[in-house]
Amino acid sequence: MSQNSRFEITHKEDNAVTSSLKMVLVDKETGVNYLFVQSGGAGGLTPLLDADGKPIVTK
Repeated sequence: MSQNSRFEITHKEDNAVTSSLKMVLVDKETGVNYLFVQSGGAGGLTPLLDADGKPIVTK
């Protein structure tokens, strides 16, 4: 991965049996955490939220 990448992978889970991938990405500029999920040919990205519905931010 490039050192100039805006996003950092902080957690990764993959399952070869189900062809699924889950990653937590952190935006290095804003600190906002995102969940990326891929299963087969489909995928999605969403910000991680705390109990109050605010984005989780890593400082």
